[in-house]
Amino acid sequence: MLAAAAGVRAMTGTGMLPRGIRSVLGSALVAVATCGSLLALSGLLAPGRWTTAAVVTVLLLAGVTAGVRHVTRSWWAPSLTGLVLLVLGVLVVYGGPPGRVQVVPDTGSVERLLAAVREAVALINAALVPMVASRPVEMLVVVGAASAFLVADALAIGLGAPAWSGLVLGFLWIPTVVLGFPASGWALFWAGLAFLLLLALSVAPPASSEQGPRRAVEALSGAAAIVVLTLVAGPLVAAAPGWASLDLPQLGSGPVGPLRLSDDLDLRESLGARSSQVVLRYTVTAPDGSTGTEPQPTASDLTAPTDARLIGPLRAFTLRDFDGRSWQRTEAGELASWDPERLLTSDPGLAGREPDPQGGTLARVEVLVEGLREQRLPVSTFPRTVAIDGSWSYDPEQDEVVGSRSTQQGTGYSMTVQVPEITADSLREQGEGTPTDAEAYTTVPETEHTADIRALAEEITAEADGAYEQALALQSYFRDTRNFTYDTRVPPARTDDAVWDFLDSRQGYCVQFATSMTMMARLLGIPSRIGVGFLPGTPNRDREYVVTGRQSHAWPELYFAGAGWVRFEPTPAVQTGLPPRWSDPLALLTGTAEEREVPAVPSGAASQAPVPGATTAPGTTLEDDGFPLAWVGVGAILVLVTLTAVAVLLRRRRAARAAELDPEQAWERLRTRLEPAGAGWSSATTPRQAVEVVRARVAEAHGAALGVEAEAALRSLAGAVESERYAPTPVEVSAEELETWVAQVLGGVLSPGEKPTAALATTAAGRDG
Repeated sequence: MLAAAAGVRAMTGTGMLPRGIRSVLGSALVAVATCGSLLALSGLLAPGRWTTAAVVTVLLLAGVTAGVRHVTRSWWAPSLTGLVLLVLGVLVVYGGPPGRVQVVPDTGSVERLLAAVREAVALINAALVPMVASRPVEMLVVVGAASAFLVADALAIGLGAPAWSGLVLGFLWIPTVVLGFPASGWALFWAGLAFLLLLALSVAPPASSEQGPRRAVEALSGAAAIVVLTLVAGPLVAAAPGWASLDLPQLGSGPVGPLRLSDDLDLRESLGARSSQVVLRYTVTAPDGSTGTEPQPTASDLTAPTDARLIGPLRAFTLRDFDGRSWQRTEAGELASWDPERLLTSDPGLAGREPDPQGGTLARVEVLVEGLREQRLPVSTFPRTVAIDGSWSYDPEQDEVVGSRSTQQGTGYSMTVQVPEITADSLREQGEGTPTDAEAYTTVPETEHTADIRALAEEITAEADGAYEQALALQSYFRDTRNFTYDTRVPPARTDDAVWDFLDSRQGYCVQFATSMTMMARLLGIPSRIGVGFLPGTPNRDREYVVTGRQSHAWPELYFAGAGWVRFEPTPAVQTGLPPRWSDPLALLTGTAEEREVPAVPSGAASQAPVPGATTAPGTTLEDDGFPLAWVGVGAILVLVTLTAVAVLLRRRRAARAAELDPEQAWERLRTRLEPAGAGWSSATTPRQAVEVVRARVAEAHGAALGVEAEAALRSLAGAVESERYAPTPVEVSAEELETWVAQVLGGVLSPGEKPTAALATTAAGRDG
């Protein structure tokens, strides 16, 4: 390792950076350069707490390494200390149990951390840009930035090779450069400025106290001038005719890839990327073209305004077959063409009819596809007409609009949705129905815990009378935050039944909530399936609803006589908002959700929710469990301030002692240290006599003369004392040289541990006796 360090110094042609304030300043510049390079990821990751977490971690490590370097001469000790603290911090913050702090890591912390790493890799592989930095991704960013700082700091300060540290910092720019997404100009500015200042600091010669401020100002001014010149000259050079003729590649103008919903949902893996990329835009109006803010008159007393909350989520497909771990896609049934003016629905009583305002509220929906590549068209779960150009067919068995090709950016289609009056009373009276192939929709895979799940379902619904009351009891059980926590981190599998693992861990994402309710409903004899699509999205100023990848979602659908497939919402409100009005307990007591003026998808939740759904991650706005970053930041600042204050005080004390040391003080210090060893002298002894006393007592104790180096240092110190006492113009000797002489004499007389040797101690005792 030492040979490698020497090799690095030889290749770079630079020496070790001086200690003291210049070393602290060097670590600070490395930290600024690291944080500046970290901003290069801002084009790939949506704004979030990842920036604060990474910056706080880097600053904290900078304070720790600078403090350790101040009290040790080892080049590797500061980096090793920082690495140990980083590992422990990551295990505590990111490997701790959800919802509580575990200060002492254990094997469970390591398992949770490894699971988070796997989830982060899966999220990144499936992500669309800009992706939301979930907790696992945030962890990778923090570890990457902290590791880059530790390596760059070891090279620049520990090994005195600041030029090589730039290569390490360049690794933080690789994702931005490779993927072609433009980074913020501030990232280049701060990283470049800090790196240039670091180089200037490394080549600036040591200066006296009088010259120090002037040379520091010169170095800072020179580096700043280079940066300013680059920023000013860059646009001018780029505008020259020669450059203008070059056709540079245009990178970063679009997403890495479109979103595609997976139809193979594995409950033991988190569901992929969390993207803020827009996948759909749509408008909802009344059939007469009005905005729909006023209720429409219908044959029923349904008074909901015509908006996205009324038509509910947009479903792309449904899933029927579950093997205990994952859902598999069912082969499409017989496809057929359809009349765009007539309703498509799984309800045989309405299929093929024209929309009728007496059958429910009508809403006109105009959809524009953006970053979505899907062969199944997202449509309302309610009966609807669909008008779209191209080769599209309808699967009546699964109620899906299937295309021969995937949707493309710019694909547009329209729907007239007929929202029937579904009420708790109607569902309660009608009870569960019998869909086509009913047996397939009540099948539950047999595992060692199937009986346990059935017993739990029966316990939850013990007081429920009928299918609707049972469904409502199951939904309430899962939505109760005292029972379950929404979390995209998936604990390792413990059994052969993923539903039982979820019920045991009590933490998961939308697919796990939906699957568990579906399986329990089937065990109670209620036909059930999974729907996959998108939550309603959030409105913009143009009264247009914008759906991003973060709104992808999965939910259970239960079959009721006279109503067909009816959506329920077991996933907590932090992701989904209010449940459907027919299954909202509060609406049943106090009125409809619309009357309470509570949006079905809270803007704060839906706009910031992570993405669920197959290759996309579950949607949620739940703040990840862990330490509040504000307190972490305050703690980091306090640690940095304390370390800086201690370093300054130690430096000043050492400097003061060195500045006050003169030959008389050094002589007295040496006598005081040698007296316990029996090699001291009285105050009446002259310096030359003292030299002979020390030589004689060392020879008497060891049987050998005092070492050449120690004797030379002793005579030099004695000569300096004589000059100080008797010469008209004393010879000036620096404090550093005096300290060196004292140390050499002590090294020749005392043992390495600075304790009296046995012989000297015996001699002194005999003499005293």
